[in-house]
Amino acid sequence: MTEAYIYDAARTPRGKGRKDGSLHEVSSVALSARLLNAVKERNGLEGHAVEDVIWGNATQVMEQGGCLARSAVLLSDLDERIPGLSINRFCASAMEAVNLAANQIKGGAGNGYIAGGVEMMGRVAMGSDGAAIAVDPQLAMKTYFVPQGISADIIATEYGFSREDVDALGVESQRRAIEAIKDNRFAKSIVPVVDQNGLVILDHDEFPRPGTTMETLGSLKPSFKDMGEVMPGFDKIAMLKYPHLDHINHVHHAGNSSGIVDGASAILIGNKEFGEAHGLKPRARIRATAKIGTDPTIMLTGPVPVTEKILKDSGMSISDIDLFEVNEAFAAVVLRFMQFFNVDASKVNVNGGAIAMGHPLGATGAIIIGTLLDELERRDLSTGLATLCVASGMGAATIIERV
Repeated sequence: MTEAYIYDAARTPRGKGRKDGSLHEVSSVALSARLLNAVKERNGLEGHAVEDVIWGNATQVMEQGGCLARSAVLLSDLDERIPGLSINRFCASAMEAVNLAANQIKGGAGNGYIAGGVEMMGRVAMGSDGAAIAVDPQLAMKTYFVPQGISADIIATEYGFSREDVDALGVESQRRAIEAIKDNRFAKSIVPVVDQNGLVILDHDEFPRPGTTMETLGSLKPSFKDMGEVMPGFDKIAMLKYPHLDHINHVHHAGNSSGIVDGASAILIGNKEFGEAHGLKPRARIRATAKIGTDPTIMLTGPVPVTEKILKDSGMSISDIDLFEVNEAFAAVVLRFMQFFNVDASKVNVNGGAIAMGHPLGATGAIIIGTLLDELERRDLSTGLATLCVASGMGAATIIERV
């Protein structure tokens, strides 16, 4: 089978996803187009250079509606003969875009693709698309639907993670992110966002909070306790599904959960012929991809079974992986992954994660693949695995191997 290689990985900085965030005045299509232009310029792509642009975003309404991928191509400097495909696998949308592109190449459907995603959470609010699983009574009742924060607290309760455990991971995410930023570890991938006059709007991740300590996090109230215990009482719904639990321990809050941010990411993927045609050297090959469905109530445990699946499918074991990126949607998600696989924390999210830097839903999957590749190169290591939990009970994973 044809190999699929990563030739470039780029992303915008992550801006705070609110009205005073630096990227708030930039539309989803404009941010996407600017990143596509950067990939074009960084790699000298001319004409009908790639087969398609596959672009993920999780909330596909308003300015993120329609086929945002095609709109971004048309606004960018890419050739108009390049089409665009918008996809949605919630938090794994950009990873699924990368995996789909890689598998298209492996199957012989084109030599090169740009894959990634965008989410402007400060402009298009999460949940504003009215997802059926949350608003359709018949489906919500069948799946024992609870909000993701409740699901994260169920994981903490089920697998024994205390408030101190989740806060400690939140503090460590901040510490690692600040260290990585000071050491310029993201410089290779970050594309500064500029305005029409070329003036820099944002050139760094603006969400990290230096000085975060166990004491500062300890002062925060659990974010999901009231919705769980009072109105509309989601804890009771969860305990109908999991009757062995006599309570839900509410431990998550803004300091140990992923941040709401704006951002975009892109990865240039191609076969050997693509690299030769454009004078590009491959940085890694996409060795394996996987996706899986999981329990929709607890919802966020997908990284465990999808990692089991991708390792089995590729004939590998957990010890074959040098570094891991496990999206920090909530602290308990990462703690459960490390607990299940007995993975040393020194190999997981070594430059911090979404707790410190934010989780732009439709872009994060490609961000963590790019971060993983940069760090494998920096440490001169070989193989990495990136994985995310996904809303409604799914998981996605990608294994990359340097060449």
